[in-house]
Amino acid sequence: MAKKKLDSYEHFINRELSWLEFNDRVLQEGRSAKIPLAERLKFLAIVSSNLDEFFMIRVAGLKQQKAAGVRKRDASGLTPSQQLLLLGGKVQKMVAEQTAAIAEVFERLKEHDFQVVGRHAWTPRQRQFLASFFASDLLPVLTPLAVEDLDPCPLLPGLRLFVAMQVSTSRTDRSAQKLVVVPVPAAFPRFVNVPSEQGVQMAPLEEIILDNARSLFGGNVVSREAVFRITRDADVAIQEDEAGDLLHTVQDAVQARKRRGVVRLEISAGPDTRIKRWLTETLELRREDWYEIDGLLDAKALMQIAETPPVQSLKYPDWRPQEPRDLIGTEDLWSALQDHDVMLSHPYEKFDPVVQLVERAADDPAVLAVKQTLYRTSGGSPIVRALARAAENGKEVTVLVELKARFDEANNVNWALQLEDAGCHVIYGIAGYKTHAKALLVIRREAARIRRYVHLATGNYNDKTARLYSDMGLMTCDDELASDVAAFFNLLTGLSEAVEWQQLVIAPTELRKKFLALIEREIQVSTPDRPGLIMAKVNSLEDQGICKALYKASQAGVEIKLNVRGICCLKPGVKGLSRRIHVRSIVDRYLEHARIFYFANGGHEEVYFSSADWMRRNLDRRLELLFPIRDRKILRRLVRTIKTYFKDNIKAWELLSDGTYRRVERKGRAVRAQEVLHEDAVSVVRAAEHADHQFRPLKKPK
Repeated sequence: MAKKKLDSYEHFINRELSWLEFNDRVLQEGRSAKIPLAERLKFLAIVSSNLDEFFMIRVAGLKQQKAAGVRKRDASGLTPSQQLLLLGGKVQKMVAEQTAAIAEVFERLKEHDFQVVGRHAWTPRQRQFLASFFASDLLPVLTPLAVEDLDPCPLLPGLRLFVAMQVSTSRTDRSAQKLVVVPVPAAFPRFVNVPSEQGVQMAPLEEIILDNARSLFGGNVVSREAVFRITRDADVAIQEDEAGDLLHTVQDAVQARKRRGVVRLEISAGPDTRIKRWLTETLELRREDWYEIDGLLDAKALMQIAETPPVQSLKYPDWRPQEPRDLIGTEDLWSALQDHDVMLSHPYEKFDPVVQLVERAADDPAVLAVKQTLYRTSGGSPIVRALARAAENGKEVTVLVELKARFDEANNVNWALQLEDAGCHVIYGIAGYKTHAKALLVIRREAARIRRYVHLATGNYNDKTARLYSDMGLMTCDDELASDVAAFFNLLTGLSEAVEWQQLVIAPTELRKKFLALIEREIQVSTPDRPGLIMAKVNSLEDQGICKALYKASQAGVEIKLNVRGICCLKPGVKGLSRRIHVRSIVDRYLEHARIFYFANGGHEEVYFSSADWMRRNLDRRLELLFPIRDRKILRRLVRTIKTYFKDNIKAWELLSDGTYRRVERKGRAVRAQEVLHEDAVSVVRAAEHADHQFRPLKKPK
């Protein structure tokens, strides 16, 4: 069969449509009757959170291109205008399905003595209670805006709920009306508990405002109401010409987002003509920017309900993180790392050793210096506190805080200032690149030498998301790798001269070439009797160069198994192009976040971890790390882990050549990868505990 050209439009899936397919898989979890109700609420909330960011960045970028007259086609052959048209139709369908799913879950929750009640279903007692709550708590903080009379119109922030109403200005002449917009206070929970004779009942905040609006306007008649929410363009370019002012530049960029143009309007179904006209003219909206919702707006608020009794009991059983198998029975972390490499598999294994490494470094008199990258971290981060304490204890502490981590800029600015105040040397990122690498280096004086301890990972230094994201990490004091990490930090702090890397591979200088070389090597060692094998687990696969290399490998007989959580622009299963490529995606209770790469290499297997996905931005515009797993015991464990993902027939989806997904058909024994990995971590700890309590007779002394 003739081989197909590798760069044809027909061989690539549009990036934005592929992302919507991912969010649809999240939505299907929220729609599934097989999933506990609290978990369904969480998935339905995540759908909204994902769409918010999608519109703020991806749709906003396409709208900018369209406005600028850009007609260039993407890898799949679509212009910005064509993409916007296709995206709009898919999102409308997704929002309708999400709204129906929310209504279904709310109906099911009634069976568990929980109910969200709208104002038309309130009892007289509930209405009186909420009127009192409105008068005492809400009324003092509400700010009605007579928007048609205000020039200029006050800025309406993005991602906030608003109530729009027509209010009579005369008790005798009902035709005299003003259009008033009331921001729903973000300081209050979205749902308020109301008295109930049975079970728990809650009322939405916007409905409380609407029901008591007359008292807000001195008893004047209120009519023609609507609830709406806007999404603004957040795709603000950060100019780094003046790298010394990057801190202020980032702060300015965060503020600039508040005034960007509107890219989406969500509004309650059937809004009044006058309200529609004012919103359209004031916010400069097109019809395709409108999303009428016959139900709950801003479904992210479902997270509040999911954590409310009795709903919070309707969730998956708790899977507690276990002691990492490579550290079981360890009393001293330094000694353990001198003895062997340690792999950490989160959230199945505890994140605690990473925190402990920094905390012990902060307090250990033998530690001389600590160096770390921070991309996203948690509020009240124990790692940030430990870094600050290390500096206060007189150690040399260097921290690269990536200020350009999108939507975490404000938090990272605060961390950077706190660390500076504690005496840390803080680097505010690298001009022109985001530092996405996850690296920690501890330098310690020991009896005979200076020893360096390293932690490298696929995920962020965030103790909270380490309970929610599936990630991998490596702790080691391997001399070669430690030397490379030390050189990497020197590069970050200004020593930009090229070095001869021993184990690390760095983006943007070498990582693309390394991946292409590894794929090409697999082609060269592949034979009909012993075909090559590539297995990769990534969040996204979008880079055309990588896609073409994988197509070439498939044409050469290499078997390719890809586990891609989100965007995948490669088309699998196409005759003459990608028949040997299989793509799976897993959407389950944990967010799949690890990046793992396996190459059979003619029987000399190699496995790598990386902070980078197979995306152009990771390979060309970010500082990323790739590093090998050299411990053969850990390597064999990782191979089993990767294969487990491809055995999943409960939570796995298969990518078809037309860009759509279908659930993997269940054949034979049920396998749920995340459950297998959890049970494996538990069984290892239990076996160790059992071994510790065995009674063994002493042997006869010689």
